[in-house]
Amino acid sequence: MLISDDTGWGDLGVYGGGVGRGMPTPNLDNIAKEGMQFWSFYGQPSCTPGRAAMQTGRIPNRSGMTTVAFQGQGGGLPAAEWTLASVLKKADYNTYFSGKWHLGEDDYAMPSAHGYDKMENVVLYHLNAYTYAFPSWNPEMSSEMSEFFQKTTTGILEAEAGQAVKEVAKVTPENIAELDMNMTENVLKQMDVYAKDDNPFFMSINFAKNHQPNLPSKQFKGKSPAKSNYADCVMEMDYNVGRIMDKIKALGIEENTIVIYTVDNGAWQDVYPDAGYTPFRGSKGTDREGGSLVPAMAWWPGQIKAGSDNHDIVGGLDLMATFASLAGISLPTEDREGVPMIFDSYDMSNILFDEGEPLRRKWFYFTESELSPGAIRVDRWKAVFNTRGDNGAMAGSDSPGQQLGWRGDQTYIATVPAIYDLWADPQERYDLFMNSFTEKTWTLPIFNKATEELMESYEKYPPRPLQSEVFTGPMEITRFRNIEKAKKLIKDKGIEIPEL
Repeated sequence: MLISDDTGWGDLGVYGGGVGRGMPTPNLDNIAKEGMQFWSFYGQPSCTPGRAAMQTGRIPNRSGMTTVAFQGQGGGLPAAEWTLASVLKKADYNTYFSGKWHLGEDDYAMPSAHGYDKMENVVLYHLNAYTYAFPSWNPEMSSEMSEFFQKTTTGILEAEAGQAVKEVAKVTPENIAELDMNMTENVLKQMDVYAKDDNPFFMSINFAKNHQPNLPSKQFKGKSPAKSNYADCVMEMDYNVGRIMDKIKALGIEENTIVIYTVDNGAWQDVYPDAGYTPFRGSKGTDREGGSLVPAMAWWPGQIKAGSDNHDIVGGLDLMATFASLAGISLPTEDREGVPMIFDSYDMSNILFDEGEPLRRKWFYFTESELSPGAIRVDRWKAVFNTRGDNGAMAGSDSPGQQLGWRGDQTYIATVPAIYDLWADPQERYDLFMNSFTEKTWTLPIFNKATEELMESYEKYPPRPLQSEVFTGPMEITRFRNIEKAKKLIKDKGIEIPEL
């Protein structure tokens, strides 16, 4: 499983980018040519929820992993959650995790505590979080603040299951650009080890790039035709993917190995020009297509038809059910602590191997604070309630427009949603709910039913508490006073509410 960070839908050659955008991607393009390319594959709107959804097969609200955690916040992926690795261990898979984790800092949240036999070259945060601790990057920072970040920023980690996690090096201005190159070296060595083992293996390989600030390896600095850090890093990432694919072929295991490549979330237009490209409305952090629609490919010679395209609704959530199916495992009905639970994952085998109709027909979109979806897709139709973010960069300016991107107002359409036909209008430009040509008000009961079913599942399987901080709206005086009155009433009546 190859995951890159924040890579734009339109960056790779097979998605209309590549050479045409000054960043050739021959190795990723070759995966698509030899395998299946997805055109309606969804991540989540930001890093932590995107990675949590892929690892757990559950929408981020269920695990509490809805927003990005910063250093010093602790917490992370709850111990009770299943991951791809802990499920595949049921079929005696060797399991390995490398690169960006971004699912918490506490020991119980580490890959080695979640089914991975070995974790190596693991970094816990997005790349720019490491630069907070670099005085050369932030000379205006006070000594107290600088001390705080240097103390709380965990470096490069490794561990084996059952052993203490070790920090093997700090992330420094000197080595930050080489993180992915060094990771790939160790991945190749581990592949040599697994190729000699009779047991099957699963490797979750997570590049730290292309997250802002994009700092290319010295091998790729200035090498892209575009002559930008972002383009250099896209080429570097493609090169490392190529090294991994070449190793699979050199080991002679290609006919028994499935490779999935995808991205955690949509392009982060708020940090333009150090960002990927998406042709869709919105960007990372929004419920628009630009926030969640990501590139994805699947490769398995002799099993997946070469050069095939897929336009069905699928996503990172579906890797759990798919991998379990391929390994001959039934998904658990209880979490790792014995509490009944539900997955949101659908087996993609039917579409991978052209064996039948797809199992998924709908997709829910959530920003970091939404429990009910801010947008819903059912078949070709999409209902949008939350209108936050149309594009993170203002025309004619290098300065991101705060009101247009992830940081924009979270506003909701009154009474009824906007309805878009994503087949005719993938950019969500023409609201069809009510207009002079045609009206699609008949879609509303369909979206209402989908939301109702989701909310009923929350009632039956309650979401876990939030695992990191997020702004949930202003604490107004009236609201504060009402909460205080409620607390006093509860206390007077002798009611005890358990801590979450």
